Amino acid sequence: MTRIPVTLACWDYDRTRALEDGTVTVDGVDLTYLRLPVEETFFRMLRHGEFDAAEMSLASFVTRVAAGDRPFVAIPVFPSRAFRHHGIYVHTGAGIREPADLAGRVVGVPEYQLTACVWIRGILADHHDVPVASVRYRTGGMHAPGRVEKQALALPPEIDVAPIPPDRTLADMLVTGEIDALYAPRTPRPLREGNPAVARLFADPRAAEENYAAATGIFPIMHVIVLRADVHERVPWLARSLTDAFCRAKAVTEERLDEVAANPTMLPWLYDEIARVRALLGHDFWPYGLEPNRHVLTTFLRHAHEQGLTARRLTPDELFVPSTHEAHVV
Repeated sequence: MTRIPVTLACWDYDRTRALEDGTVTVDGVDLTYLRLPVEETFFRMLRHGEFDAAEMSLASFVTRVAAGDRPFVAIPVFPSRAFRHHGIYVHTGAGIREPADLAGRVVGVPEYQLTACVWIRGILADHHDVPVASVRYRTGGMHAPGRVEKQALALPPEIDVAPIPPDRTLADMLVTGEIDALYAPRTPRPLREGNPAVARLFADPRAAEENYAAATGIFPIMHVIVLRADVHERVPWLARSLTDAFCRAKAVTEERLDEVAANPTMLPWLYDEIARVRALLGHDFWPYGLEPNRHVLTTFLRHAHEQGLTARRLTPDELFVPSTHEAHVV
């Protein structure tokens, strides 16, 4: 049988490894899995559409949909999720002791529209009395100068966003106190190196994240899988085939998580960690599909709209290929 060649750019996740190594195949497809860092995948797909399918920032995709620009279609597969309280960093001399102290401050973000930053701003606004417009945002590279927004933004005038000097980095400016805080998906190098000028805002970020999960039922989605629209138009069945394959690959990983006779990871108490996570988030704590994620997506879409990234508030149903909304029943 002739199988169509498909390129998929995605990072090295345990939940996608069975796709990469061929343990799980995609029906009707000869898959080339390109294991690329997420920033490179996003840049190359958004700017040049280099791949048939790719992992993509949820915020980048949502802003495109809201603007009526549809070069991509999405399937309800979410290879990256993360709580983000641990991604708020402060200059230790800035006098920021609690989240409310961020109001009126200058805060660095690699890009305003990063999904992690959308979640952080939304969490701070909803739960810690830090309105989005109460902070002045400065954008740029974390550890290398010259980073710019991947997409043009049309933000309301009350939201103050400006780039840092082209020869500076956010990490250096946090150390010097030129910015008071930093929201970022990656840990700044000065913190990793033990620089006393940088600390996390939350002294116990896991406790803050678990409290947020218990209060909201949300495990934040970061990335989604997209196909180029022209590929979907040419091969409409591919969206469903990819969705099913991602689900099968995740099931392989879930089965390995429960293996205790011979530990598949280097974590000695993995069994206890899994039990703790399931007690908080449920047995299927990393669900794919539209309905299990409707509440999470609805919250994110509200955040995006309130932060000026979308002119109107989208609904989750608008995001995904209709054929992935349901499955046949025998």
